[in-house]
Amino acid sequence: MGAAPDHTTSASLGAPTLLPEPRQKPETLASPYQVGKASWYGGLFQGKATASGEVYDMFDFTAAHRELPLGTFVKVTNLRNLKSVIVRINDRGPVTPGRIIDLSYSAARSLEMHQNGLQKVRIDVVGALDAEMAMAMAIKPAPKR
Repeated sequence: MGAAPDHTTSASLGAPTLLPEPRQKPETLASPYQVGKASWYGGLFQGKATASGEVYDMFDFTAAHRELPLGTFVKVTNLRNLKSVIVRINDRGPVTPGRIIDLSYSAARSLEMHQNGLQKVRIDVVGALDAEMAMAMAIKPAPKR
């Protein structure tokens, strides 16, 4: 019997590249939950009860949505400047037709849409762990006096 064939090659492939495992299914990443107009609400609602029973705080990163379950975390991306923020749905709204989400003042400010009031956005539902990490890193602005 002859010797086994030599399986070595002269070309080096290098070390294998390990990619991080995605946290969401690829089909979830590919399509947004919703795209449409966002607005924000602030001082007139400060201190009033939300649909979740919480007291509204315009300096928290929260939002109102008509359909998503209360407590759902969503990433909202401003499609004009691509800035994004993660908010927790704690209220129902918006009541104005043609709008898909009402953001707290702090969320709108983070997206740089607080001066013009309305902006086209993309909404993506995110997992609670990702949301908690992002919100822990967010800095809550001090109220202006």
